Amino acid sequence: MTDKRIVLTTASSEEEARKIARHLLEHRLAACVNILPQVASIYLWQGKIEEAREWLLVIKTTAAAFGQVNEAIADLHSYELPECICLTIEDGSPAYLQWIAESVSAGDSGE
Repeated sequence: MTDKRIVLTTASSEEEARKIARHLLEHRLAACVNILPQVASIYLWQGKIEEAREWLLVIKTTAAAFGQVNEAIADLHSYELPECICLTIEDGSPAYLQWIAESVSAGDSGE
């Protein structure tokens, strides 16, 4: 197991997705954010089945930065209850994992 994480969230528009992604990168909370367009979402909300087209963000970060990523998503998001799911990266290419570590500074030594 590594200290690297993938965080998933969705956004209501491409503009919102890009705003969140750029904020995370500018603040060194993520090494990379993939934006997958026009994801069809079907979900329960307030007792009803809803459908929406959303943009899925796949955020590569570290365990130390997750709290700040979660806060940023909550602050920047238009949804009342934005998705923020953190998945552990069990293993991966050593060079790629090192790149994530070097790219994300949040949570490291007081930053």
